[in-house]
Order: sequence, then structure tokens, then C-alpha cells
Amino acid sequence: MPRRLPFLAAALGTLALALTACSGGSTSGSAEQGDDLGLVSAGTLTVATEGTYRPFSFHDESGDLTGFDVEIAEAVAEKLGLEVRFQETQWDAIFAGLDAGRFDVIANQVSINPEREEKYLFSTPYTVSRGVVVTTEDDSSISSFADLSGKTTAQSLTSNWYELATESGAQVEAVEGWAQAVALLQQGRVDATVNDQLTYLDYEKTNSPTGLKIAAETEDTSESAFATTKDKQALADAIDGALEELEADGTLAEISQKYFGADVTK
Repeated sequence: MPRRLPFLAAALGTLALALTACSGGSTSGSAEQGDDLGLVSAGTLTVATEGTYRPFSFHDESGDLTGFDVEIAEAVAEKLGLEVRFQETQWDAIFAGLDAGRFDVIANQVSINPEREEKYLFSTPYTVSRGVVVTTEDDSSISSFADLSGKTTAQSLTSNWYELATESGAQVEAVEGWAQAVALLQQGRVDATVNDQLTYLDYEKTNSPTGLKIAAETEDTSESAFATTKDKQALADAIDGALEELEADGTLAEISQKYFGADVTK
């Protein structure tokens, strides 16, 4: 994981100064306003997440909100000495809510791309993933994307993975999503499926043994991070420092192993 800030203390100091300036005093009125708006100056980090995006953000059997992104956010807030409050928001409205100041950050596998970087600040990435070719364990004919030429893969026609499969020369069997693609693969009706590494790792962790394997992976990676608005540089820096400490003490790897059986944080 790349590091942007060597000392968490420096970030927290900057954050404290910024929050003091923003609070404009310590009157009960300003504290109540902070509570209402979920401002960090009220001692609460308000985090937007979907709550329906397993295994990153979802409700367990007891109804509690949990998931990989949820636990990462909780660990960051603890490092920063802040309470954490999650605000479940549909993906289509999540950036609008951030722009409106309804929460401080988004933790929902927000991938970093140039378009988003023009408008938002991103923390150090806490998830790194690749595209992978998934085959059955006994298939030795596919070991690269080039080997997909002339093979049949199961893909959603609206996904980026469909484009990657066709660019590799595969014939595509259209499916609605991962579950249907895996079913066709395990039934021997297709040779492979191209998808995100995290999707495969989650399926393997939950359903092992699956009889599947990763046969090849892309060199390019997709990185996901906390997203916040451009006016919260101090908060972004403080989150970077917290993530650095959480990497150093093994917390990130531990949470990752819990959900994926592998370290996907770097």
C-alpha cells in the first residue's frame, strides 16, 4: 500500500486545527448542529455506505450492519479517536449526498479514477483488485487471457469484463451475473468466466470447495479508497495516517483475511 503520510500524529494535529477553525467555538448550539449534520467536529465520523453490497457492506443474520468496508471504517475511526456513524445510502445517490454534506466520507468500494479525482479527495487505497480468468481446477488449457481465444466465457453483457473477454477472442455466453456464470462453468457449459478478483475470493471463501481456480489475472489493478470532498484535506490526511498504522499493526490484513481468505489491501 502506498504511503502518503509518515506520521499519524501530524495528520491528527492538522485535523484538530481544521476542526477547531470550522467549529467556530464550543457553544452548545454548534455542538447540536454538528450532531445533526454528522460533522467530524462533533466527534463523529459519518460514513456513507450502501448496506446491501455483500461482502463489503451488508446486514448479518442479526440485522447488524457489517462487512469489509464497514470494519475498515470502524478501525479508522477508532485510530482517529472518533465515534463512527453509518448512513446507508443507495449508490446512485451517494456522491450527491457527499456533495451536500450529509456525511464526511464514502466507504463503499469507491474505485479511484481520473474523473472522480478531479472532484473528490481519496485516501490511500485500502483495496487492490485485478481482473481474473476463472476456470475449473482440472482445466489446464487456459493460463492467460490470450488462451481465451476460441473459448466460451460466461459474461454479463453490460460489464467491463464482457469487453475484456471479447477483446481476448472469447465467444461469450450472456448471463445476468456472477452466480449464473459460475453455475454454467461448474456444469461444463462454458470454459471460463472473467470477473473481479474480489468477487471470486468472496465466493471461494463462502462456498469452498468450489472446484474453481484463478487461471490468469490482469496486470492492471483497480484501487478503492475512502472518498471525501476537496475541502477536507486534513481529514483525508488523517485517514491516510490511520490506514498506515492499521497496515503496520496487521489490522488491515486481518480484516481482509476474514472476508476474502487473502490480503487484498495492497
